[in-house]
Amino acid sequence: MLSIKKDLLTALAAGLEELSPGAGDKAAFESPKVAAHGDLACTAAMQLAKPLKLNPRQVAESLRTLLLKAPAFERWVDAIEIAGPGFINIRLKPAAKQETVREVLQAGAAYGTQAADSGRRMIVEFVSANPTGPLHVGHGRQAALGDAICNLFATQGAQVWREFYYNDAGVQIQTLASSTQARAKGLKPGDAGWPESAYNGDYIADIAADFLAKKTVSADDREFTASGDVDDMDSIRQFAVAYLRHEQDLDLKAFSVKFDNYYLESSLYSSGRVDATVARLKNAGKTYEQDGALWLKSTDYGDDKDRVMKKSDGSYTYFVPDVAYHLAKWERGFGKAINIQGMDHHGTIARVRAGLQAAGEGIPQGYPDYVLHTMVRVMRNGEEVKISKRAGSYVTLRDLIEWTSADAVRFFLLSRKPDTEYIFDIDLALAKNNENPVYYVQYAHARICSILTTWAGQGGDEASLKSADLSALDSPQAQALMLLLAKYPEMLANAAAGLAPHDVAFYLRELAASYHSYYDAERILVDDEAVKRARLALVAATAQVLHNGLAVLGVSAPRKM
Repeated sequence: MLSIKKDLLTALAAGLEELSPGAGDKAAFESPKVAAHGDLACTAAMQLAKPLKLNPRQVAESLRTLLLKAPAFERWVDAIEIAGPGFINIRLKPAAKQETVREVLQAGAAYGTQAADSGRRMIVEFVSANPTGPLHVGHGRQAALGDAICNLFATQGAQVWREFYYNDAGVQIQTLASSTQARAKGLKPGDAGWPESAYNGDYIADIAADFLAKKTVSADDREFTASGDVDDMDSIRQFAVAYLRHEQDLDLKAFSVKFDNYYLESSLYSSGRVDATVARLKNAGKTYEQDGALWLKSTDYGDDKDRVMKKSDGSYTYFVPDVAYHLAKWERGFGKAINIQGMDHHGTIARVRAGLQAAGEGIPQGYPDYVLHTMVRVMRNGEEVKISKRAGSYVTLRDLIEWTSADAVRFFLLSRKPDTEYIFDIDLALAKNNENPVYYVQYAHARICSILTTWAGQGGDEASLKSADLSALDSPQAQALMLLLAKYPEMLANAAAGLAPHDVAFYLRELAASYHSYYDAERILVDDEAVKRARLALVAATAQVLHNGLAVLGVSAPRKM
């Protein structure tokens, strides 16, 4: 129905232009808040009433008269009704909605994709966990969000680069090394001499044991063999980082998340990027010295106060390498950048953007975009689960996957807006009923596949449904289902623009509900051959859109359940 809607929109623009020159750009359709009011709605009459000095309903009547004469409206519209102060409600003919079925079956996996962002290069940074322990459920939420947002922009034609930023320089790495060293020396949490700030999870003991055994570990970009010497702190540090990077690789593999690049924080220092960035800001006159420290004039760019860049002891504050890193993103040709991070990063947004503006590279004010998420609470048997033996103080992503499934974890973590707190209910994720949202959606897909398999066993050819006569699809349930299928491309575009993969999860649940209602209202495999083929075409199109939407979320679409 995409082409039909475009034709109707063109006709609406022409009608508005005739009523008020220059008003054609106000042409837009909305979805009525109440389905019974129609299929499309238009509020342009109320917007034009004041400049035309007319009653909104008068404007609506004039616009309705013009639209009824337009060829596109004559062909595809059943009725145009005026409601309230000047709303225009449009009811489409069944044939208009039936075209959607044909569009879906012709396009297949490409249905919903557009070229709006064709050629646009963008980078999405997500997970970016310190290599100091297993990934926790918060990292899981980041992984699900980041991957789905990348998939969303890919449906719009963008060239998307997935990047993991490794914070491998700082005090936490030293804590990891000292914790591993203590374990290697035979100490454990609670013993005299155990470092107060040490990591207490069992994974530290595993690292120490493998270090003493002089094992070799391989991560995404490195391979390291342990020296086995408990006094060789450099070897301990390198081995522990490589070990945990390998472990995180396994976590991400279990979650089916892949990255195009792993960017090391340490490389910003070793390459001289941090020093060069500071020099650039100083040369631009955007810094000043006070109390022995170097400050950035970040208030010039909307920050609430100026920020220290270089402390009196000569060390840089943590946002400085962030500025250097994002300058590198811009210089690599990524005109759009999105960061998926926890709410605790909120304070860094203004200062990073200020640093980028001060650098004078022509970077847009809102660069980069941020999606901030809250943490995840895990419930089991009605009680909160807080501790994983493996991690020592938190539930890991791998725990959650092993307790439920990667599909359930993905769908659940994407089913709410990122900035709302989420409670992951293990029992619900395991339930095989309609209360479990991922089961509900996947079951709709499997149910359709079962019907199509049965028909194929009777000699049916699914490819032939592309040319089926769809005129029998005129029931209210069939039309509601087709109208929802038609909304999929626009929903994807809006979800990408709003960085809102939860909209896809909401849509899929609504589509599954619409399908289940249709299935309950009409038998599919009836004796009448024409009716049967029409209904099969509709459910096949529904299965395709369910498959496409689940793929955006990184969730499988099983054929059997």
